[in-house]
Amino acid sequence: MNLKVKKLHKDAKLPTHGHPGDAGMDFYCVEDVIFPPGKQERVHTGLSIEIPEGYVGLIWDKSSISFNLGLKVMGGVIDASYRGEIVMNLLNVSDKEVLIAKDQKVAQMLIQKFEHCDIVEVEELSETVRGHGREGSTGHK
Repeated sequence: MNLKVKKLHKDAKLPTHGHPGDAGMDFYCVEDVIFPPGKQERVHTGLSIEIPEGYVGLIWDKSSISFNLGLKVMGGVIDASYRGEIVMNLLNVSDKEVLIAKDQKVAQMLIQKFEHCDIVEVEELSETVRGHGREGSTGHK
């Protein structure tokens, strides 16, 4: 599959795969962003993409960014019909100020096929062993 990518900013870097066969594509920051402790900020990539119909782009943490710096992706579903800039929204869950520098990897995106569902209202749902069980329903509390 080819993914069409358009640069919206002269300094934008195209997404990359860290290793052959990696699922996630790394996206890069187009400008320095400072994250105060406990605050979220938007990170601009300077790119727009064309995701094929029947697929979705899902934005996920870079493990090094979340483990080492305490930045977590907030949201992250990019629909095939969207043609605007890819902007990452990250939250600093640490107690320290964090700098993401221009050209630094900030998050990754997976392109995945999905099934579109028709929504049907019903009076009853089928029964299962789990039923209404929520947290701890497997006996692990």
